[in-house]
Amino acid sequence: MKSVQPKNLIAVDEFCFNNNVETSFISLLEQNGLIEISIIEETKFIEADQLRELERMVRFYYELNINLEGIETITHLLQRIDTLQQELITLKNKISFYE
Repeated sequence: MKSVQPKNLIAVDEFCFNNNVETSFISLLEQNGLIEISIIEETKFIEADQLRELERMVRFYYELNINLEGIETITHLLQRIDTLQQELITLKNKISFYE
Protein backbone atom coordinates (compact mmCIF):
# COMPACT_ATOMS: atom_id res chain seq x y z
CA MET A 1 0.00 0.00 0.00
CA LYS A 2 1.45 3.34 -1.08
CA SER A 3 1.39 6.16 1.47
CA VAL A 4 -0.41 9.37 0.62
CA GLN A 5 1.84 12.32 -0.17
CA PRO A 6 1.26 15.33 2.10
CA LYS A 7 -0.46 18.29 0.48
CA ASN A 8 1.78 20.97 -1.07
CA LEU A 9 4.85 18.74 -0.82
CA ILE A 10 6.76 17.17 -3.67
CA ALA A 11 8.92 14.09 -3.10
CA VAL A 12 12.55 14.85 -3.92
CA ASP A 13 13.00 11.44 -5.55
CA GLU A 14 9.98 12.07 -7.76
CA PHE A 15 11.21 15.56 -8.74
CA CYS A 16 14.66 14.20 -9.55
CA PHE A 17 13.29 11.32 -11.61
CA ASN A 18 10.90 13.56 -13.59
CA ASN A 19 13.53 16.24 -14.22
CA ASN A 20 16.58 13.99 -14.72
CA VAL A 21 18.35 15.58 -11.75
CA GLU A 22 20.72 13.92 -9.30
CA THR A 23 19.46 13.75 -5.72
CA SER A 24 22.96 14.74 -4.59
CA PHE A 25 22.46 18.11 -6.32
CA ILE A 26 19.28 18.69 -4.29
CA SER A 27 21.18 17.77 -1.13
CA LEU A 28 23.91 20.29 -2.01
CA LEU A 29 21.30 23.00 -2.49
CA GLU A 30 19.88 22.20 0.94
CA GLN A 31 23.32 22.13 2.58
CA ASN A 32 24.01 25.59 1.18
CA GLY A 33 20.68 26.94 2.42
CA LEU A 34 19.20 27.49 -1.02
CA ILE A 35 16.19 25.22 -0.45
CA GLU A 36 14.52 23.57 2.51
CA ILE A 37 13.78 19.89 2.65
CA SER A 38 11.24 18.26 4.96
CA ILE A 39 11.58 14.63 5.93
CA ILE A 40 8.41 12.66 6.58
CA GLU A 41 8.62 8.94 7.26
CA GLU A 42 12.17 8.81 5.83
CA THR A 43 11.07 10.45 2.56
CA LYS A 44 12.49 13.84 1.59
CA PHE A 45 10.08 16.51 0.34
CA ILE A 46 10.26 20.07 -0.94
CA GLU A 47 7.40 22.50 -0.58
CA ALA A 48 5.52 23.34 -3.77
CA ASP A 49 6.21 27.06 -3.29
CA GLN A 50 9.95 26.35 -3.71
CA LEU A 51 9.43 24.58 -7.01
CA ARG A 52 9.90 27.63 -9.24
CA GLU A 53 13.21 28.53 -7.58
CA LEU A 54 14.38 24.93 -7.62
CA GLU A 55 13.64 24.59 -11.33
CA ARG A 56 15.55 27.83 -11.96
CA MET A 57 18.58 26.49 -10.05
CA VAL A 58 18.39 23.21 -11.97
CA ARG A 59 18.48 25.14 -15.26
CA PHE A 60 21.45 27.22 -14.07
CA TYR A 61 23.37 24.08 -13.11
CA TYR A 62 22.48 21.62 -15.85
CA GLU A 63 21.77 23.82 -18.87
CA LEU A 64 24.04 26.82 -18.24
CA ASN A 65 26.81 24.93 -16.40
CA ILE A 66 26.84 27.42 -13.52
CA ASN A 67 28.52 26.00 -10.42
CA LEU A 68 26.98 26.02 -6.95
CA GLU A 69 28.80 29.18 -5.88
CA GLY A 70 27.48 30.96 -8.97
CA ILE A 71 23.96 29.76 -8.23
CA GLU A 72 24.25 31.10 -4.68
CA THR A 73 25.40 34.48 -5.98
CA ILE A 74 22.70 34.70 -8.64
CA THR A 75 20.01 33.66 -6.15
CA HIS A 76 21.17 36.28 -3.66
CA LEU A 77 21.19 38.99 -6.34
CA LEU A 78 17.72 38.03 -7.60
CA GLN A 79 16.36 38.13 -4.03
CA ARG A 80 17.95 41.54 -3.56
CA ILE A 81 16.36 42.80 -6.80
CA ASP A 82 12.95 41.55 -5.61
CA THR A 83 13.41 43.34 -2.29
CA LEU A 84 14.40 46.57 -4.01
CA GLN A 85 11.45 46.34 -6.38
CA GLN A 86 9.07 45.92 -3.44
CA GLU A 87 10.66 48.93 -1.71
CA LEU A 88 10.28 50.96 -4.90
CA ILE A 89 6.59 50.05 -5.16
CA THR A 90 6.07 51.01 -1.51
CA LEU A 91 7.78 54.37 -2.02
CA LYS A 92 5.82 55.07 -5.20
CA ASN A 93 2.59 54.34 -3.33
CA LYS A 94 3.59 56.73 -0.54
CA ILE A 95 4.43 59.47 -3.05
CA SER A 96 1.09 58.94 -4.83
CA PHE A 97 -0.70 59.29 -1.51
CA TYR A 98 0.87 62.71 -0.87
CA GLU A 99 0.34 64.09 -4.40
